[in-house]
Amino acid sequence: MKEVIQTIPPLVFLIIATTLEVSGDATVRMAIYKYSGPLRVMLLTVGALLLLGYGSFLNLAPLKFGQVVGLYIATLFVVWQIINFVFFRSLPTIPILVGGILIIMGGTIVTFWK
Repeated sequence: MKEVIQTIPPLVFLIIATTLEVSGDATVRMAIYKYSGPLRVMLLTVGALLLLGYGSFLNLAPLKFGQVVGLYIATLFVVWQIINFVFFRSLPTIPILVGGILIIMGGTIVTFWK
């Protein structure tokens, strides 16, 4: 199993992890603020499972923890904006885009600077 995992590019794990994290967070947010009763409980459960999946995939990435964090944060920013639009129909503002560029640059430096 370990050999198979090491053949998968780390970015694949990070994209899956960030998608699960942001989707899980959005699901929990919707459960708290938009729904009640059994639907709320179901959405909270789905959100918890998505967040568990996030933690699992992030830790499967075959990188040292210090390296994975930089690339993860950059990937997280991009996926967060996509999910924010899909779930909440909200486009990023100019300050978010400028800050996001800095986040992506910083994550790239942390991950790839030797």
